[in-house]
Amino acid sequence: MTLPRRTGHNTFMPMALHPVFGHEILMNRLAGAVASGRFPQAALLSGPTGVGKQRLALWIAQALLCEQPTSGRPCEKCTGCTRVQTLTHPDLHWFVPIPRPKAPDPAKQVDEAEALLGEVMAERREKPIYGRPDGMASHALASIRLLQRKVALTPAIARRKIVIIGDAERLVVQEASPEAANAILKLLEEPPTHTVVLLTAADPQALLPTIRSRLIPIRVGRVPDEAVRQFLMSQVSPPPQGAALDRQVVLAEGSIGRALSADTGSEAADKAAERFLAAVAKGPAGWTATVLAQPPWSARGEYTALLDAVSLRLRSRLMREQDGERSRQARWSRALRRVEAARWEAQGNANPQLGLAVLAHDLERLL
Repeated sequence: MTLPRRTGHNTFMPMALHPVFGHEILMNRLAGAVASGRFPQAALLSGPTGVGKQRLALWIAQALLCEQPTSGRPCEKCTGCTRVQTLTHPDLHWFVPIPRPKAPDPAKQVDEAEALLGEVMAERREKPIYGRPDGMASHALASIRLLQRKVALTPAIARRKIVIIGDAERLVVQEASPEAANAILKLLEEPPTHTVVLLTAADPQALLPTIRSRLIPIRVGRVPDEAVRQFLMSQVSPPPQGAALDRQVVLAEGSIGRALSADTGSEAADKAAERFLAAVAKGPAGWTATVLAQPPWSARGEYTALLDAVSLRLRSRLMREQDGERSRQARWSRALRRVEAARWEAQGNANPQLGLAVLAHDLERLL
């Protein structure tokens, strides 16, 4: 991880966000929309986990808040650009999933949500490279009420204000809260003047259809391997080297977020993957003991590292089968997709022991 800069008074200075990697074509299209004044007031950036949707949303915010944009792109030098880069712009409101406020009074819950969001933003100013929020974090009703409060404000220093709702799948409106749903729908249907709302989601289908219908879709795809490699070499300190770097690039599959979460201590994970696949080959009598040895809730990092290592082994086998029978290729491809699905589920609040049992059962059938 990148470390924050210290001043001579032993205090932290906000660090600038890392550059956007691998989305040049999309950025050119977005810059054209900004330059022409046609950028929508409400948009949904969707794409695989970790490809940089929220970072791209911040780049859009920077372009819209820039004081002297060039062809719709941020100049990177003005006060507006600098403040977005350091997450200190008063007209940028970035909402991310947080733990549910515990205060009994609704008004105090909103204040607590604001304080929790402030803590998250402070951490991201110090460490711009961050991981996924806790599986229990969400955009609860208190966050929606805080959102209403922020949206009602007039811009402080810019001509407009930008609201970003990251990981929008975790909106509490998915839990059938009519008040929250109505607030979000009203915001998207009639955004206040000079307000742009950007939602990001890895699974847009998880959003209510009434919400999706009010958003202009922007698809954010995977980035080239070379972009992942350049990010790891230039933005991570210390940067991975040699085989560790190659491993992270392969595991990333075009997702910088996945590259950062990949277990670089490959030896233990590789051995665990070898044992797991050998156990799967023996049927239920073989893999049951392996599954029972997996802690149900703790050691989540070990579980995801195991899935990454299994994925890497299956991908290597699939590459060796490129000149083989199509039936074998299809079998290994299906197995790989099944492991990738388990890896996706592991990012939420899934039970690792149960997930491993279901995966072992499915891989036994596929392999």
